[in-house]
Amino acid sequence: MSKQLKPGMAVQKPTRSGARKRYYQRRVRRAWFLVLAALILTSVICVLVVNPVLAPNTTASSVTEQQTALFLSPTALPLSTQGLETDLPNNPTVSFPTIQAVLPTQAQPVTYPKDTPVLYYAQSGDSLAVLAIHFGVELNEITSADELPQEGLIPPGQLLFIPSRLDSISSPLKLIPDSEVVNSPSTLDFDVTAFVEEAGGYLSTYEEYLSSTGFQSGAEIVAKVALDYSVNPRLLLALLEYQSGWVYGSPSNIAEQDYAMGYVGYERKGFFNQCAWVAGEISDGYYGWREGTIVALTFPDKTMLRFAPDLNSGTAGLIYLFSRLNNLPDWAEALYGENSIINQYEQMFGSPWVRAQAYEPLFTVDVEQPEMILPFEFNKTWAFTGGPHAAWGVADVRAALDFAPPSDGPGCLKSPEWVLASVSGLVVRSGHGAVVIDVDGDGYEQTGWNLLYMHIATKDRIPLGAWVEVGDRIGHPSCEGGRSTGTHVHLARKYNGEWVPADGPLAFVLDGWKAKAGPTDYSGWLIKGDKIICACTASTFESQLRREEE
Repeated sequence: MSKQLKPGMAVQKPTRSGARKRYYQRRVRRAWFLVLAALILTSVICVLVVNPVLAPNTTASSVTEQQTALFLSPTALPLSTQGLETDLPNNPTVSFPTIQAVLPTQAQPVTYPKDTPVLYYAQSGDSLAVLAIHFGVELNEITSADELPQEGLIPPGQLLFIPSRLDSISSPLKLIPDSEVVNSPSTLDFDVTAFVEEAGGYLSTYEEYLSSTGFQSGAEIVAKVALDYSVNPRLLLALLEYQSGWVYGSPSNIAEQDYAMGYVGYERKGFFNQCAWVAGEISDGYYGWREGTIVALTFPDKTMLRFAPDLNSGTAGLIYLFSRLNNLPDWAEALYGENSIINQYEQMFGSPWVRAQAYEPLFTVDVEQPEMILPFEFNKTWAFTGGPHAAWGVADVRAALDFAPPSDGPGCLKSPEWVLASVSGLVVRSGHGAVVIDVDGDGYEQTGWNLLYMHIATKDRIPLGAWVEVGDRIGHPSCEGGRSTGTHVHLARKYNGEWVPADGPLAFVLDGWKAKAGPTDYSGWLIKGDKIICACTASTFESQLRREEE
């Protein structure tokens, strides 16, 4: 009799052998565990902001405040931790307990000598404020022989000198480049359907009905999740093969059939839900590390391990995903052991590092957001209803802003108001509430700047393939596409396939209004000179914004 599965339990995967030459024997030990999930509902308090201090600038003191907030948040410390509050202001680092486990050599936690500064070479997407959080230091403690930008991106490869303050950190080994984790230019020549059909496994015969699109093949589901979440489809396929053997073989039990990516939860049953969950978790780790909001792993048994401060975002996303599925010993085997996910990836797709040489860095120091306008017409008053929050689904990347049109009441009402193209470009997606404008016009969302609109009504929506200029009408705001409690439009940017946080070194700027994130998702401000607009989901007077002709 099979064991009863409980929500939040990882699948105990048996030893498998494949029918294809690239499908090899492996055994990954899985421990049954119960993942306790808590849904924390937060409400946004809307007030008229009259003091710019409430929309803080990046300073050394504000980094310390951010560090304190991080270590007091559920993403960084167990909720049961006591006594840290008084220690953190003067000592923003936390010493994690020594981990007593037999781990692969490359997975062993390390500690840098405290009397020697860390020599760190800046990576793509690095900014001074986030590096200070990663290393647990003040901004002014990071030095370089070359000038350091106080705002904006640090040139990749610039040598920095950073004090060593952290104890018992994860292995600093970089497992996978950023371009192999996000849906980057490296995927332009990759045909998901052709690969799946050639592999010939269970995935090639799979179909599932989705409420938004009807019946979809397994390959189509992988491609859809990769596009929507902007996660590399090669990585999704490698994870699927590693967890359940769907690509070259077939599931060997009901658990692997219903929970193909290894996370057992009734709300995540089915292949699409499994793919979406994995993409969301990878994104949480990737962008949490990129933005400095996640600095540590918390395993299902509440064991903790801080990220090595010199990891790249791609590695952070991958190791975060496996920390959501496994306790530390199995996590280490899955990532650093002889039969690791990295070995699986390389066997299927070759070396990710060799391929990345043609596409990285994804960000260079001279990258700038193209000029963009507010997405509504002149002399119209809309409400700024959402500060920086998730770009797609619940993936924790605060890349999106929300705006709501004037309305006679709350809820999902039809609106006659028009949403405008904030930037010129080619419409490369139009359907199911979404419109995507490709700024460089090459027809690919994986390259250059792309602007995503969500909740655009079907009626009068701009068609696929149209070219739009700044200010052209693209449709009406609505509740179509995704979850929405009221008529509005949702905006988010991507660059080379990576979601760009609305507040950061490449801040979201619309008609000169610069986005600033608040302490919680959907809170925040738009700032233009001495004018400040506060985000409020209730569309209050303080959140109203009028686009005036100059």
